[in-house]
Amino acid sequence: MEDWLAQRTRAFDVSGIRKFFDLGASMPDPINLSIGQPDFDVPDEVKDAAIAAIRDGRNGYALSQGMPVLREKLQSEIDGRFRHADRQVFVTCGTSGGLMLAMMALVDPGDEVILPDPCFGMYNALVAMMGGRVVSVDTYPDFHLCPERVAAAMTSRTKLMLVNSPNNPTGAVATREELRAVAKLAADRNVALLSDEIYHDFCYDEPCTSPAEFNPCAIVVDGFSKSHGMPGWRLGFAHGPATIIDEMVKLQQYSFVCAPQPAQWAGAKAMDVDMRRHIDAYRRKRDLVVEGLRDHFELVCPGGAFYAFPKAPWGTSTEFCMRGLQEHKLLAVPGGNFSRRDTHFRISYAAADAVLERGIEALRKLAGAR
Repeated sequence: MEDWLAQRTRAFDVSGIRKFFDLGASMPDPINLSIGQPDFDVPDEVKDAAIAAIRDGRNGYALSQGMPVLREKLQSEIDGRFRHADRQVFVTCGTSGGLMLAMMALVDPGDEVILPDPCFGMYNALVAMMGGRVVSVDTYPDFHLCPERVAAAMTSRTKLMLVNSPNNPTGAVATREELRAVAKLAADRNVALLSDEIYHDFCYDEPCTSPAEFNPCAIVVDGFSKSHGMPGWRLGFAHGPATIIDEMVKLQQYSFVCAPQPAQWAGAKAMDVDMRRHIDAYRRKRDLVVEGLRDHFELVCPGGAFYAFPKAPWGTSTEFCMRGLQEHKLLAVPGGNFSRRDTHFRISYAAADAVLERGIEALRKLAGAR
């Protein structure tokens, strides 16, 4: 049966992050720092809105572009933030769905797509699905996107540039000047700019900047999974110029069809809920992790998201993480799942404090175990 399979299925492997997620589900009492899933629950008023929508019979297909109750509210917020004459929003099946639709709308076989290294592994897989070619721009050692490196990576075949700030897996937050320069590069070179802003609310030391502030043609994907603890609800949104968004909506009609209708009514309610106490809690968790590891690991302090990306103090990150799994039931993700280098590893501090404290203790022990 293998000869039935399309070539695109051979272009990438099963998600390494998912492998660790599955391991954590099957292991008794693991120290699970592997998955980027908030440890706080969906706010009660958001749950109530979903339950009310279900009971009120709002269970049929939604409009492919999203129900007015959510889409119009999003449009109003985006208009107020960006004030672009041509910026249209629609509702997606999670941010991942928005990323896939953007890639489908923009990338043809042979097109080059610039990605930061390290980056979320899905980006590479999506480019491969479209038949595109990844051009990686190294961001080591500080994990900031250097505009000069981006410019040097561009060729006549460059079709798309993807930025992600705050970044998964590093937690790095691009500066306003860096994003301004990258946005101008994309505009000057007639390259599409796609910004993954799913961690937009998780900026701890300075306000979060979108490159769309400087490039009105930028496409932005965002969602409710991280900000409201709703990853299982598959509710996201994308916005950009109408020409691009209209094509993405058309592609959604023939793929995802629509985002779940009850979740959209709940999403409209979620927009009114103040989540600042959870963001403050994650800032404190960030500080707990950085303070606990700084004397044992080479670690760039993450400015956002809920990840840290320490350098393995010995061996490869794969060897280091495997030993942590075997000796401490510690689940962290080797850096090779995000990067061409196997030197660093990702830990998620979206976990209870007790789990983080166990994880810090295990990592300090591992650092001294050669």
